[in-house]
Amino acid sequence: MSEKFDVLVLGTGNAGFGAAGVCHTAEKSVAIAESYTFGGTCPVRGCVPKKVLVAAAQVLHQIDLAEQHAITVGKPNLDWAKLITREQTFVEGVPDMFKSSLDNRGIAQFEGRAKFTGPNSVDIGGTTIEADKIVIATGSKPRPLSFDGAEFLTISDDLLTNTKLPSSLIFIGGGVIALELGHVMARAGCKVTILEVMDRLLPRMDEDAVAQIHGETARIGIDILTGVAVNSITKAANGLEIAFDHEGASKTLTAETIANGAGRVADVDELDLTAGGIDHKGYTIDLNEYLQSRSNPSVYVAGDAVGTAPQLSPVASYEGRMVGSNIVEGNKQSPDYSHVPANVYTVPALATVGLTEAEASAKGLKFEAKVNDMRDWRSAKTYAESVAWAKILVEVGTGRIIGAHMVGHGSEETIHIFALAMKHGLNAGDLASTLYAYPTFASDIKFLV
Repeated sequence: MSEKFDVLVLGTGNAGFGAAGVCHTAEKSVAIAESYTFGGTCPVRGCVPKKVLVAAAQVLHQIDLAEQHAITVGKPNLDWAKLITREQTFVEGVPDMFKSSLDNRGIAQFEGRAKFTGPNSVDIGGTTIEADKIVIATGSKPRPLSFDGAEFLTISDDLLTNTKLPSSLIFIGGGVIALELGHVMARAGCKVTILEVMDRLLPRMDEDAVAQIHGETARIGIDILTGVAVNSITKAANGLEIAFDHEGASKTLTAETIANGAGRVADVDELDLTAGGIDHKGYTIDLNEYLQSRSNPSVYVAGDAVGTAPQLSPVASYEGRMVGSNIVEGNKQSPDYSHVPANVYTVPALATVGLTEAEASAKGLKFEAKVNDMRDWRSAKTYAESVAWAKILVEVGTGRIIGAHMVGHGSEETIHIFALAMKHGLNAGDLASTLYAYPTFASDIKFLV
C-alpha cells in the first residue's frame, strides 16, 4: 500500500506544525506522521509541564525568603502527588487538540515510526508514503549513555509524571534538565546530587554566569561534582548504586533514583537516513544554510532534529515556518540565531542571549564586559534576592550589544529587552536613555550597559 503527497512532515511538534501549516496554506497536499504523542516534546513532556513544577519551586523560594519581609510562616509542605496531578491537567487533551487541528485543515495523519526507503519515500507501519519534499521534524531524545547498568536510568519524562517524589536523586550530567528539575525536587524535599563529566555545569553558557547559578544550586543543598567519569550502575538494597571516578579516586553513591541529565540529541538515528540518501554524522544531518539536506535536496530539517541549533520551542516554530516557506517559494530564508534568548528555569533563573565572553574573544571582537553584582542594589534588596548578577558585552566603538547574561533580577523576562535591542540594532546608549517604569528590574538596565 502506498500514498503520494506533495509534502510529508515527520513529527507533530512546533517545527512540524510550522512547516505543515505553511505548505497547507500554499494549497499543497500535506501528510504528517508521529511516532510518539501528537504535539511534540514542549506541550506534552517538556517545557509546559516542567514550568508548572518550576512555578511551585518559585513559591517555595519566596516562602523561604518570607522572614526577610518580616513575615513569619511555618515550614511548607509540598504534596508532590497533587502537584504532578495539577501539572498533568496542562497536558491532558493536548494530543487530541493537535489532531483536531490537523483534521480541520485536511492534513492526512499517520502514526508510527518512519523509515526512509528511498530519497522521496518513507515506510510507516507498512504503508509507503511518497512525497516531493520531506521534512524531518522528529525532535530530540535523551542522549544515550553507554556504561554497565545504563538501563536503570530514569529520564525526564518519568520525573514529570511520577507521583512519588524520590527521597534521593542523582543526575548524570549537569545540563539544563538536571538543574531545572534539580531545583524543583530539592526544594520539594528530595536529596539531589549532580555528577557532571565536564569541569563545570552548562559548558556552553557564559562561565561567570554559570558560576553564579552553581553557587545558588549548592546553597539550596544540591551536591555538585564535576570532572566525573561514570563506570556503572547496579541495584542496591535501598535503590541504585553508581560507581564513578572523581579527582583520581574511585567512588560510589547510592540513591533511590538515578536520572539521565546528559542533555538531548536529535531523534534521527532510527530513520534509516542512509536509505534516504541523507548524509549525516552521528545524530547530525549535513545541512546547507536553508536547513536542506546537502545530499538529498528533497529533504529539509527543522526543530530539535537539526541538532546544531538551540533546542528551544520558539526556535522550532521559527525553523518550521522557514522550511515551509523554502519549500513553497524556493530557498530564500536562512536562520539567524544570533539574538535568540534562552532561559534556564532554575530558581532564580539564568538567562542569556548572544555571545558568551569566551566566544566574543575567540571572534576577535573588541568589547567591554560590564559585570554587576546587584544584590546590594535597592531593587534586589527590596525582594531579598539571593542572587542578582549580570554581564553585558558591549562592543567598543559602536556600543552594540553582542551578549547579555543574567542570573536573578527578573532575568527570564528582562533578557528579552536585550534580545530586542540586538535584533533591531539598538545600542547601549539607546537602552540607557530609554525611560523605564520605576521601580522595576528593567529600570536597572540603564546601569548595566
